[in-house]
Amino acid sequence: MRKIYFIFFLLLAQLSGYSQVVTTIPAFPTADQEVTIIFDVSKAQDTRARGLLGKTDDVFLWSGAGSTETGNAFEFQPTGQTDFAKPFEPGKMTSLGNNRWQIKLVPRQYFNVPANRPIRRLGLLLKSGNGQAQTEDVFIRIYENRLSVARLSPTEKNFFVDPSQDLLVRATASQRANLTLLLDNTTVATAANQDSVRFTLNTGTQPGQRRTVIFRAQTATETAADTFYFTVRPQSPVAALPAGLRDGITYQGANRATLVLFAPQKSFVYVIGEFNNWSPAPQYLMNRTPDGNRYWLELNNLPAGQEVAYQYLVDGTLAVADPYAEKILDPNNDRFITATTYPNLKAYPTGASGIVSVLKTNQTPYTWKVNNFQRPDPKNMVVYELLVRDFVGTRNYKTVADSIPYLKRLGINAIELMPIMEFSGNDSWGYNPIFYFAPDKAYGTKNDLKAFIDKCHENGIAVILDMVLNQADYEFPYVRLYWDGTKPAANNPFFNQQATHPFSVFFDFNHESPATQAYVERVNRFWLEEYKFDGYRFDLSKGFTQKNTGSDVGAWSAYDASRVTIWKRIYNQIRSVDPTAYVMLEHFADNTEEKELADYGMLFWGNLNDPYRTLAKGFNANPNWISYKQRGWQSPYVVGYMESHDEERLVYDVRQNGGASGNYNTRTLPTALDRAKLAAAFFLPIPGPKLIWQFGELGYDVSINENGRTGAKPIRWEYLQDPERRKLFRVYQELIKLKLTQPAFQTSDFTLNVDQPVKRITLNHPSMTVFLIGNFDVQLQATQANFPRTGKWYDYFTGQEVEVTNTQTALSLQPGEFHLYTTEKLATPEAGLVPYSGSSTGTVTGLEPVLDDILLFPNPTADAAMVELENSYFGPVELQLGLPSGQMVRSQTVQKTTTRLRQPISLQQLPTGLYWLKIRQGDRQTVRKIMKW
Repeated sequence: MRKIYFIFFLLLAQLSGYSQVVTTIPAFPTADQEVTIIFDVSKAQDTRARGLLGKTDDVFLWSGAGSTETGNAFEFQPTGQTDFAKPFEPGKMTSLGNNRWQIKLVPRQYFNVPANRPIRRLGLLLKSGNGQAQTEDVFIRIYENRLSVARLSPTEKNFFVDPSQDLLVRATASQRANLTLLLDNTTVATAANQDSVRFTLNTGTQPGQRRTVIFRAQTATETAADTFYFTVRPQSPVAALPAGLRDGITYQGANRATLVLFAPQKSFVYVIGEFNNWSPAPQYLMNRTPDGNRYWLELNNLPAGQEVAYQYLVDGTLAVADPYAEKILDPNNDRFITATTYPNLKAYPTGASGIVSVLKTNQTPYTWKVNNFQRPDPKNMVVYELLVRDFVGTRNYKTVADSIPYLKRLGINAIELMPIMEFSGNDSWGYNPIFYFAPDKAYGTKNDLKAFIDKCHENGIAVILDMVLNQADYEFPYVRLYWDGTKPAANNPFFNQQATHPFSVFFDFNHESPATQAYVERVNRFWLEEYKFDGYRFDLSKGFTQKNTGSDVGAWSAYDASRVTIWKRIYNQIRSVDPTAYVMLEHFADNTEEKELADYGMLFWGNLNDPYRTLAKGFNANPNWISYKQRGWQSPYVVGYMESHDEERLVYDVRQNGGASGNYNTRTLPTALDRAKLAAAFFLPIPGPKLIWQFGELGYDVSINENGRTGAKPIRWEYLQDPERRKLFRVYQELIKLKLTQPAFQTSDFTLNVDQPVKRITLNHPSMTVFLIGNFDVQLQATQANFPRTGKWYDYFTGQEVEVTNTQTALSLQPGEFHLYTTEKLATPEAGLVPYSGSSTGTVTGLEPVLDDILLFPNPTADAAMVELENSYFGPVELQLGLPSGQMVRSQTVQKTTTRLRQPISLQQLPTGLYWLKIRQGDRQTVRKIMKW
């Protein structure tokens, strides 16, 4: 036995394994004494911490205290710490410079821990005031007022060493004591009446040998000890992968499962979990395949039908969850998931660290009610895009399922779910995925998701999954397994070190890599087969390229033959699994490329948000790019939309920035809702699939930037109590019904004349012809109708029958007025859905043949003009005088009893300017201009 060589330290150390990120003064903090906590943000591992680098202010502590050493470290929290997206002033940090921050606090007081409750550890992270940047969670131990010991080196609890390596051990005690160092229960050194030690151990030469080191301090009345373990690096057994196995979990019976990890360029892998106390043991060293690309191990004696948590410990330095896991447990976020959303969620296992994966043998399969669902024709879908978080207050699948009757009443035939696979945190749009086979527990159980899809299918509604395979967040195992400290390593089999395009937010997949291609194929197969999703909308599909265009958006959007090849391969793989599955791309590339892929069978998001918002505000724009014919495509595979999750909301923009003329103001809510009806009337009837963003049918008027662009938004089911918003809903409902039930709305013979403020759409079909005309201006428009043909027409929303003898008959359209005419009589909706069918904005205009036998003189005039009308009509003649905005200022009715009528029109007491005079007799009318000077 040797005496320990000792040295006294000036101690400034954090003593829990996070010494590089956090240090404390004193080294042994206690519950009732002030402790100084110092963060070095430059040492943080979470990529979100980058946003804290270089700051000199606006950095705050977010923290909690726990009464046990391994339990919930946020059991107690400081008063007022409730909104992560806002600064928490009691936690404001003081800058020490060089990305170092300090705060002083007394744990019991700061965290409001009762005097009778112990404090055993603190959970800490630093964040920016708005929560957009943050470190990972860090935990520090809180000591009792008694003899304590801690290790300064090595900091790890359980680690690997090379054979015959010299291992430096440094440890400290909270007071002078007799110190002992034991290796595998054999005393190797001692020292008397010291408080710090330094000693070098030899690790040994036996591969795979696990050794135990205990540092013990003892006084006359107290004893304290610290234990750590190290293992001599093993040599992986080489064995071929048994037939029938694939990456991830293969269940082989009630108590058996085989795990397979694709991990090329790694030296050895252990399976660690609840079955071995999260420690590498020889029997859990995985076999390595002869090519060195995979590791596999059969687990036996698993508890049948019970969840078991596990990880892969790779090269002895990094423990990750299974990248193919269908369920994970997250120590930082699961505690915020309620029992209502996820009943009986498995507790995070004691002894684990970081995200863990879960396996379960003998699972009871979900019993599907619908096994023969007939998907809607992709050429005629009406897709409702929704985010579970912002659609229902409970934020779970069950409540969304309860809302299906509402969506069925609206008439849609497909739902597009924003990403629902496990993403970072619980509050997200979902475009930061970390586990591609696991539904995020923040929305409910996997059977809740299946029941939702099943119920959609019962109601004739397809379900499309928003799939994010362009990028992944840091916690994705294949990001972490090949990481150079700041970005994916050069040897990462899945990811580019730098994105090849300017729009990547997280880490960019290399879709020419065989590893990525295999993973993508498995992911796409999984959700189709396991959850019966009806297809995918692929996020940022234009990013699936290895052609590096840097920050040049134009070059990135140009035709890319390699990207076309990638997408045809993915499409073929999907269709080999499910021949009718939808493949929808958010592409926005050169039309030559989109046409080639559309003609191959793929659907494309068609972003018409800008022109429709512009039109709704009263300014002219041309939305003809919504037409597949305008693009020169073979099939109507443009999924056009006025709104999606990614654009400003139409009614909000109208209310903030809409145009006005006279008393006609688009910014008032009733008029803004009328403008939304007008926009919908020139959107939904255009042949081809359409997409609606949630609550657009009720005129959602909260900005996309409310609470931050991707932040949670108010849920507005109370809109249904507003009669005017219900009218907008009914207009959507009627237009969707026409689109899905009337063949004319699915025709390939249609024309769009939509370049002028008065816009026209014609749909030709053997069953009937449809003609839409609408005034997008904020002023009254007198124009020729340009009906497609003469004959009898029916105004759908008013039910009025119109006999057209002259296709060029003049019409007078109020601002925002539109008509949907059909040559066949259809059931008329209830009155009042559109303003000109009975609301205060005026009577129906422009429905009858024009009068052409009228004289109006003098014009201009100072105070009055004379109307002279000569024809064989006898009866009432209505004369209305109005402003250019469409507002009527005077009205009178006179009886015509002879062939000639002369009637003065007074302009006295009216300001100078331009006026409109509308003259109606029987089924004929006209509009003339009068200038007062």
